[in-house]
Amino acid sequence: MLVVGIAGPAGSGKSTVCRLLSRRPGFVHLDCDRLAWETYEPNGPAYGALIATFGRGILTQGGGIDRAKLGKLVLTDPEKRRRLEAIVHPLVAERIRSEIVGARERGTRVLLVEGALLFHSPHVPRELFHLPIWLEAPEEVRRARLRAAGLPEEVTEDRLAAQRELRPPPWVTVVDATPPPEEVARRVLSLIQGARGGSG
Repeated sequence: MLVVGIAGPAGSGKSTVCRLLSRRPGFVHLDCDRLAWETYEPNGPAYGALIATFGRGILTQGGGIDRAKLGKLVLTDPEKRRRLEAIVHPLVAERIRSEIVGARERGTRVLLVEGALLFHSPHVPRELFHLPIWLEAPEEVRRARLRAAGLPEEVTEDRLAAQRELRPPPWVTVVDATPPPEEVARRVLSLIQGARGGSG
């Protein structure tokens, strides 16, 4: 089984490209945002630590973690963002390892692991990925995509600002994600086929 890491800043098209590729037989998409959100659940492993760190102001009326409130809190404060990542990223890395084992047992051919900070978090070992791919697109392109997806302007600008310093590490393969997602998906598929010796 080939484990492909798909990273890149907000609006680079990670989710869309992964969804397109996961339509292929044997391809499975693992979204690290979803894994992180699952740790926020009231019975999840991050729930207590998040409340202890950021206060009860991040809770909904029903007692769940309000992701929008938490996001607003950390996006504009690098120190709070680091504290959030220190809580959540080790848990996500543990889940990635578990999902890799399960996917291999189910006969998955290609596991697409998507996450903006996959290659920047000290808690996620690069050795997990056979093929690390970074999607790169100019900020104006990413801004337009985020707005087209319905993201409020303030949230869009906060996300872009928070990830403005993100650069691809030297050990990843960079793919130009400026073209339409279908074309980007074809380019990524070509890299996967190359890594699998022409199959895929």
